[in-house]
Amino acid sequence: MVVYVLIAAALFALGGVAWLYNLLVRRWQMVNNGWADIDVQLKRRSDLVPRLVEAVSGYAAHERTLFEDIAEKRAMAETAGEDPARRAEAEAALSIPVTQLLALAEAYPDLKASGSFAGLQKELVETENRIEMARRFYNGAVRELNTAVQSFPSNLVAPVIGFTPRAYFEIETADRAAPQVSLKP
Repeated sequence: MVVYVLIAAALFALGGVAWLYNLLVRRWQMVNNGWADIDVQLKRRSDLVPRLVEAVSGYAAHERTLFEDIAEKRAMAETAGEDPARRAEAEAALSIPVTQLLALAEAYPDLKASGSFAGLQKELVETENRIEMARRFYNGAVRELNTAVQSFPSNLVAPVIGFTPRAYFEIETADRAAPQVSLKP
């Protein structure tokens, strides 16, 4: 009789570990999916930047240092990698000169009235909204994973099988303010 109780207890414990493992895998995959969504939107924004620079450069060719700064910050953002903290820092650094670029439109009425520039501004606003939605999804998935990894009894199993808390994708102060775009000609 004692043998059956021990076998049942061992099977119950094994089933519990398997259930916790599967729960952690599902949460880990949601985080990976969320990060992939953020990455896609950040790449979309990065692809818009050269088009914006090209649209503005015809009107403000003397702003070469700003264009070079944007190119440098864009390259840094593209090579920031998968670390959310490094990526957020690089993206925030890129947002500053892009905001300055958009502010140039105020000084050039012809540029502001340009259909292609207005289209790019609209596309940038839409992309920023998509980034925000992807960031919310990712941070929610990270919250769920971190809660599972740090809660009892999974906190006993998670480190042993390689699950650790993941970092949130934080908004830098500079990124919160950028880009403020007006679509009015």
